Amino acid sequence: MIIGLTGQTGAGKSTVCDFLREKGLLVIDCDKVARSVTEKGTKTLDLLADAFGSDIIFEDGSLNRRELASRAFQTDEKTELLNSITHPAITDAINKVISEHKTEDIILDAPTLIESGVYKLCDKIVSVLADAKVRKERIIARDSLTPSEAEKRMSAQKDDSFYKEYSVAVIYNNGNKAETIERAEQIFSEIGVL
Repeated sequence: MIIGLTGQTGAGKSTVCDFLREKGLLVIDCDKVARSVTEKGTKTLDLLADAFGSDIIFEDGSLNRRELASRAFQTDEKTELLNSITHPAITDAINKVISEHKTEDIILDAPTLIESGVYKLCDKIVSVLADAKVRKERIIARDSLTPSEAEKRMSAQKDDSFYKEYSVAVIYNNGNKAETIERAEQIFSEIGVL
């Protein structure tokens, strides 16, 4: 079974993923897969430079993620352009990893699971959500962002109702880790992967 795990930035998917890994499930970090498709010398990196400017690439040939993010999240149109370049490459790379693990239950940890179309690979989807104030505090601390950078990143994402529409279950993670883990255990047991 392939279960998609998604939610907005700062909602706490990592907490749930850590728990699922501890329980022995294979968790594919789609962000890591995404980073791999924009490494030095990749076609995707070239396409991003064409779309957002060659100065999004450091002198050593690697992607300046912060600079790309500052440009890509300025408008909905630019965010869509970013997604149109990266999502097909990411989907191809995820499909490759899935094909290498056909006999296992797989959790796809993907913040843009639905927007990218990767959700079509999943049997079920679970979302991790949290209040905006909580998420903002978390991403400022996690990514060393200014409050306005955090707000820009958050505004580029969908609201709770979008995630609920696609999900068989929702885990709310507003700070109590024990409750979050308990809810995750209940949901993934009901789905049949724990």
